[in-house]
Amino acid sequence: MSISEEPARPAGAAAAHRNIPPASLARLTIYLRALGTMLADGVERVSSDELAEATGVNSPKVRKDLSYLGSYGTRGVGYEVSYLSGHIAAALGLTQNWRVAIVGAGNLGKALAGYPGFGSRGFEVVALLDSDPLVVGQEIGWLRVSPVDVMETVLERTRANMAVLSVPADVAQGLCDRLVACGITSILSFAPVVLQVPDHVQLRKVDMATELQILAYHAQRARVSDIADQARARLAE
Repeated sequence: MSISEEPARPAGAAAAHRNIPPASLARLTIYLRALGTMLADGVERVSSDELAEATGVNSPKVRKDLSYLGSYGTRGVGYEVSYLSGHIAAALGLTQNWRVAIVGAGNLGKALAGYPGFGSRGFEVVALLDSDPLVVGQEIGWLRVSPVDVMETVLERTRANMAVLSVPADVAQGLCDRLVACGITSILSFAPVVLQVPDHVQLRKVDMATELQILAYHAQRARVSDIADQARARLAE
């Protein structure tokens, strides 16, 4: 399959008006990462089967996900890697300028602030804030930790339009409310608590304990399956 020869911008705009299912949206980010690797390796074209193999997703699902971009193409030619990458980036909003403020400069906040992969994916960390007097003023990479008391001023000065919350549960809601009051409508929270936000605010919660519990469930199922297979094998001897 190949994508139709049209500018990347219309496809992204069309996708913005379509309701891409959450599972497909998550897979689009995986395709984009794989396409980035292909671009770095000098690959010019890729088939849906090759993209499926590179991402661990079956081919029909790849084609279905890409159809949400409004691009179908001609069978047998293959996708132009740079063009498809641009389509997905536009659909995900990565052609915009995302300026990220990290609230909470503990171990996780510092690690996030120093992560080099954000810049290459369209995100610029512009502020790092904390309430601990021993932490405020420290330099993390090129950023200096600002006091959270002046968060509103920092957000305005840096023109931040996205925020990451890496703070304890007991202060998370109050800080989240302040972010929303400053006009931040995209928030990623690592706080171990359910936050309440207005309908117009996009809130994503990352709970590592929950993810580990899900992994434990799948690991247990795999172990039970292995034991059952071994038991059947012994009975068949």
